[in-house]
Amino acid sequence: MNRTPVVFIHGAWLHALSWEAWAERFASRGFLAFAPGWPGEATRARDARASPGPIAGLDLAALTDHYADIVRSFDISPVIIGHSVGGLIAQRLIGADVGRAAVAIAAAPINEVLLPRAAVPLGEHGRAVGEAPPVSLSPEIFHQVVANTMTREESDRLFERYAMPAPSRLLTDLGCAYAARSPFAVADTGNAARGPLLLVSGQEDRLVPDSVTRSVYKQYGDSTAVTDLKQFADRAHSLVIDGGWRFVADYVLGWLEERGVRGLVEEG
Repeated sequence: MNRTPVVFIHGAWLHALSWEAWAERFASRGFLAFAPGWPGEATRARDARASPGPIAGLDLAALTDHYADIVRSFDISPVIIGHSVGGLIAQRLIGADVGRAAVAIAAAPINEVLLPRAAVPLGEHGRAVGEAPPVSLSPEIFHQVVANTMTREESDRLFERYAMPAPSRLLTDLGCAYAARSPFAVADTGNAARGPLLLVSGQEDRLVPDSVTRSVYKQYGDSTAVTDLKQFADRAHSLVIDGGWRFVADYVLGWLEERGVRGLVEEG
């Protein structure tokens, strides 16, 4: 038996460790789980907060190319699961026929869909520009916009374990503060030959509101490829790391099973 790879892609303000529980859960179901960090990302989130320099210059193009190379490196085409910016990258890759299936959770929007300006915390200067320092979230802001359905105690625990700065160049590429969006913030929504795609939103998400995910879902309306939408009530942007993460992970596992994507596959 062979194992189907699954590549987890984290987004802005969360470290690759944000997928640690997911990786264990998917491995228990037979998948070969990988959660590679960004180029230059420190091993621990606290180290990334203390010294964000290695990721300061990252942009959307570099991240997309980084994960495209990883996904293409497997003999068996992987499932791609992304959160936030990772969800945008997952859509771009599956739209380009890179990967077997994709799940975009609370994904940064693609194409002409924009984030509400007020939803994105851009730091004390209220802007994101390519050469500016990485944008860090304080524990207070993290609780307000990422873990807003959690208690402050639980939010602080998640912050300590998983929070890290986001490169200003990356935020600029996403069109934050009305900056010109990167060409890499585009996905082919009309590709009828691509693998299945699941879009997931949290009803109480303040960073990527449910309305944004629904607008993105409409972008796929003319495609005959499988595109599904799932909203989780009373969940925030932290839905992949907070106490309810397993409900989301198990829904994704069930969706993959329904689409014929299993962890263990017979050889030949």
